[in-house]
Amino acid sequence: MLPSLFISHGSPMLALEPGASGPALTHLAAALPRPRAILLVSAHWESSALRVTSAAQPETWHDFGGFPPALYQLQYPAPGNPQLAADIVQLLGVAGLRAQLDPERPFDHGAWVPLSLMYPAADIPLVQLSLPSRQSPEVQTRIGRALAGLREQGVLLIGSGSITHNLGELDWHAGPEVVEPWAQDFRDWIVTRLAADDEAALHDYRQRAPAAVRNHPSDEHLLPLFFARGAGGQFKVEHSGFTLGALGMDIYSFA
Repeated sequence: MLPSLFISHGSPMLALEPGASGPALTHLAAALPRPRAILLVSAHWESSALRVTSAAQPETWHDFGGFPPALYQLQYPAPGNPQLAADIVQLLGVAGLRAQLDPERPFDHGAWVPLSLMYPAADIPLVQLSLPSRQSPEVQTRIGRALAGLREQGVLLIGSGSITHNLGELDWHAGPEVVEPWAQDFRDWIVTRLAADDEAALHDYRQRAPAAVRNHPSDEHLLPLFFARGAGGQFKVEHSGFTLGALGMDIYSFA
């Protein structure tokens, strides 16, 4: 059975400059059974209600600005999977979570950037599930649990965000050896709580974790972690590290 994954996707430049995270993603994908499809929750698709991509061939969206022209030339032409999208809506409905199909939504960079390193052939069907970011970590855990059975059907479930994410405090010239203590402390607290399976503390992280609001002024980049945890099992750190002083690049599996 496939695990669920939480991926810190970093800057869109990860697609061109993989650093240490790129090889980690490549090796992780190579070690997994080949998925028949991928379901991904990205921090970059926030919505008021749950939505599921249902196009047969979603476009690649370069949803960012100010980067080198080469980045805008990249495409990730993975097919969609309308039947899987419909199945997801049904599973969510059974769990009391209403969702709608979205035939227009393209793949955002929270999806295609890390997947371009994991599955560069772009030949595995991909479906995205939106992030109702004004709702709680508990809701994301519930969504993950509602869809956990897809793992037994060969679907790889991924939450794509960042373990720490405060763009206003990044040092854009800092190398990977520079780590802000407040970012390290938060990351270590999350890992400790995940390893202890302390759901109550994790759901209340904004009150309990050190420098929680400093690490996540808004929590859309951490919420995909709760989806991945809800869908998975035993926790494991697959990769850890920082870039730009305080942007956490951790990758976790739940199997």
